[in-house]
Amino acid sequence: MVKMANSIRRIEISSLWSGRKHIVWELHPEVNILSGVNGVGKTTILNKLIRRLRDGNGIGELNHDVEPGVYIDFDPADATSIRYDVIRSFDRPLIHGDLIAQMADTRVATELDWQLYQLQRRYLDYQVNVGNRMIALLTSGSPDAREKATALASAKQRFQDMVDDLFSETGKKIDRTSNEIRFEQIGETLLPHQLSSGEKQMLVILLTVLIEDRQSYALFMDEPEVSLHVEWQQRLIGLIRELNPHAQIVLSTHSPAVIMDGWLDAVTEVSDITE
Repeated sequence: MVKMANSIRRIEISSLWSGRKHIVWELHPEVNILSGVNGVGKTTILNKLIRRLRDGNGIGELNHDVEPGVYIDFDPADATSIRYDVIRSFDRPLIHGDLIAQMADTRVATELDWQLYQLQRRYLDYQVNVGNRMIALLTSGSPDAREKATALASAKQRFQDMVDDLFSETGKKIDRTSNEIRFEQIGETLLPHQLSSGEKQMLVILLTVLIEDRQSYALFMDEPEVSLHVEWQQRLIGLIRELNPHAQIVLSTHSPAVIMDGWLDAVTEVSDITE
């Protein structure tokens, strides 16, 4: 029987590299920031943790056939699976020519474009799901139905307000009449592939968090600060937590700005979890 976890409590890696480095990391249910110099193993730790979870439409079960020597404890302890998302930040050209050839949208040229293309589809599903729940509430006859329906709609509105605020210096605003993500800028319509790398990166992160619909889940991010302005780096964790306070953030970073807004206590040095 599948039982969903609220968060990951602990991970242990018996051998990070060919019999070297035993890792034991106690995770906080809210924010976990892995730090250290280049080559110390931050990305390797995240990759081993992610591969240990078997992917089933964003639901990870412990996969005992992959990454032996990696052990994960959930909270609660009898949970068998956890919802999760993975965000990687490098905006490289897509190298899978056969994949590009199959795309209906030929504007998808980079990894961030591909992530946004996939997220657009999930965003449409999210809106349908929220709309159906709102209709069910409003037709239920419950005395607080309108209040609950307004609360359901508030997450999408807050997401739109966040993006408008972040992109305000360049005059971009989300087109709120469209069910897809589009932008208006000085009378023109812009699609996500026309944004800068930093704008795409921030949009990918916030859209990913929104469509998890405030459920408990783990969000893995490897150096999310790449391409982001320093101010955006500083605000990143706070914006994620505001959109979904039930998200467990697990990220690696080189940037002091990411931890400046009150997250110093969430930082773990790789050397501190190595035995």
